[in-house]
Amino acid sequence: MDKLHFMVDAAAPTQRLAHFWEKCVGSCHGYTALREDYRKQLKKARVELGFRYVRFHGILDDDMCVVQETAPGKYSYNFFNIDNIFDFLLRIGMKPFMEIGFMPTAFASGTQTCFHYKGNVTPPKDYPVWDAFITAMVRHFVDRYGLAEVRQWFFEVWNEPNLQFFFSGTQEEYFTLYEHTARAIKAVDSCLQVGGPATALNAWVPELIGYCRTHEAPLDFISTHHYPTDDPLWNSGMSVENFFAEMVKKEQEGDKDVRKKTMTYERGVLAKMTAKTREQAEDYPLYYTEWNTSAILSDECHDYPYGAALVTKTVLDNIGYVDAYSFWTFTDIFEEQPQRRGEFHGGFGLQTIHGIPKPVYRAFELLHQLGSEQYPRPEEQGNVGMLATVGKDGGMCVIVYNQQIQGGPSGVEEIELTVAHGNASGAVICRVDESHANPRKVWDEMGCPEYPDTGQMDRLYRASCLEEEPLAVTHTERGVQVSFALPKDGIALIKMH
Repeated sequence: MDKLHFMVDAAAPTQRLAHFWEKCVGSCHGYTALREDYRKQLKKARVELGFRYVRFHGILDDDMCVVQETAPGKYSYNFFNIDNIFDFLLRIGMKPFMEIGFMPTAFASGTQTCFHYKGNVTPPKDYPVWDAFITAMVRHFVDRYGLAEVRQWFFEVWNEPNLQFFFSGTQEEYFTLYEHTARAIKAVDSCLQVGGPATALNAWVPELIGYCRTHEAPLDFISTHHYPTDDPLWNSGMSVENFFAEMVKKEQEGDKDVRKKTMTYERGVLAKMTAKTREQAEDYPLYYTEWNTSAILSDECHDYPYGAALVTKTVLDNIGYVDAYSFWTFTDIFEEQPQRRGEFHGGFGLQTIHGIPKPVYRAFELLHQLGSEQYPRPEEQGNVGMLATVGKDGGMCVIVYNQQIQGGPSGVEEIELTVAHGNASGAVICRVDESHANPRKVWDEMGCPEYPDTGQMDRLYRASCLEEEPLAVTHTERGVQVSFALPKDGIALIKMH
């Protein structure tokens, strides 16, 4: 087998590497943040993966008990549950990226809801009442946490208003909601950060910028969402609702492979999306507040090493395009469908419901070990790409992936990395692949127990752990060299010292 030869120059000028993928992480609806197990997993992700903000739907849902209509046109506010959550976030060194939604029933103009927890997705029936509520809530935050603290938060108006599932109104009605909400927030303090449109499919970005300029409405950042599986949806020309309805229909007619056939996409498509959106966003900070390796429950994408390799490539490809890239979600404690059975069930989380780290969790852990100064990135060869940084200990730290889309040609790759002007005397390698940090494989071997016992849980956790192995270093005229094999859907972190 021919080797792939990569070269990194340790004497080359470095550039700043902001860990934009760690700025924020997503979770299920706000009420789950009151759970002890949720909090344990979020704290673990904060410590081990470096996430700094968290975003969730439904902070204003009825289960949060924020608004009550005490008499016709008279309302009582209760911020106790929100305070409880935000107090916890601050205690563990995190901050809220506050998605403002969904609509409290007391304020709602209609009855349409989404998900198992029935978040109301209609516009407010009375904008002066809505404005007063938003201003009172934000003023409460400032009174409780201090202006300097709240100025570091982000206020995002709604979630995916371009999908009828999440917003019953039109684009014009969303822009009206955005403007009222943004002005109400800024009425408390002009330096508070507010933005949108929080759309699916990278949508409505130039339109919102144009609206805000025309109406002189506040806009501090652009936010949007995407998934690689958006690619065939765009090409189909269908609405999201019709696209998925057609897929379900074909499944019911006996086509068991319809999801794989319809949810294919171009390798590297997410970077192409972000590059285009970066241009549309002009000089505004660009925050992707939701993304994952698939928009549907998927064992392969979410539970196996395939997802870890796709995440690693995507993060590296998006350097320079985005200011924040919030993975959805950090845990399978997730009640949209509602909560699914089974330790592994293709859920969106980095951790299973009981906190077993998946391969994609370990990918973020390896990315977290990269330093803050990057060397010029070598050109990708075939399915293999890499990035070298100055390590946190002063040595060189290199992350490598072998990534291909589902069904694409892929296999083991033999790799030789030469570091020109390097002076390393040793190296270690840490892997995530079919045979490393892959608890799903062990769960499959157990017979896929829905309720693993204590011994099985211990075995799954051990199977999820990262392990460092020594890697031989040779010195040549060209520089320091290391050689290693990287299997399909594999990633590796190499630390030289």
